[in-house]
Amino acid sequence: MVTAADPGETRTSVWLAARPAAPARRRSEAPSGLDRDRITAATVRLLDADGLARFSMRRLAAGLGVTAMSLYWYVDTKQDLLELALDRALGEVRLPAAAAEGAAEGGGAGWPGRLQTLARSYRRVLADHPWVAPLTAAYPNIGPHARAFDAALQRLLDATGLVDAARTGAHLAVSQFLHGCGGTVRRAPEGDFCLALDVLIAGIEAKAPAGRASTAQAPAGQGTGRAGVDRSGTGRPTTGRAGVHRSRTGRAGAG
Repeated sequence: MVTAADPGETRTSVWLAARPAAPARRRSEAPSGLDRDRITAATVRLLDADGLARFSMRRLAAGLGVTAMSLYWYVDTKQDLLELALDRALGEVRLPAAAAEGAAEGGGAGWPGRLQTLARSYRRVLADHPWVAPLTAAYPNIGPHARAFDAALQRLLDATGLVDAARTGAHLAVSQFLHGCGGTVRRAPEGDFCLALDVLIAGIEAKAPAGRASTAQAPAGQGTGRAGVDRSGTGRPTTGRAGVHRSRTGRAGAG
């Protein structure tokens, strides 16, 4: 897999590139006290402090007290380092427990509550690290933490019971919602984000097979629950759209 490094250039993702081991003599010449993990952690701190536009290998090296060339013992390019930093930040996302684990721990939120946990935690990472959103668009998300995030989302979609086109549509809707909120994360109030998330979940529940839509509320302190969505004993939405009242004619009216 290749990605855009600079206009007109392509590169292989750091997660796919095979990095040959340096000869023993050269390894002994590498600067002491450095390793890839320490450099990646320093990269995250520098990106948080100065932003993506001001990031450079020289500034990173100065913060570590080494020369810029010393860093290239551990990474081949600046883009490789940005990919490593991106996945490290994604490791901060709180992944919801699998359904069986949640039941064992007494959690009863069902997949809607677990999806709220995942979405709210992802949004928090975007707020804490504003450089993550543009990097997710620039590089493939195939590091170990990114794959764990996607696996958690796939498990949640499994729990909905959706299949084929409906499953694909739900995955696309959630993915676009989560990645799209990166551009507005510092402007949109938390309540607006939670309301939009409730509407998204209500739409997925409306498409879910009978008996698979959960009526459980999200855990305490996790937003509005099913804000604006009243539910009958069937477990299906009674409004069709959160916060939208429908008259007997089926036309949307002022709620």
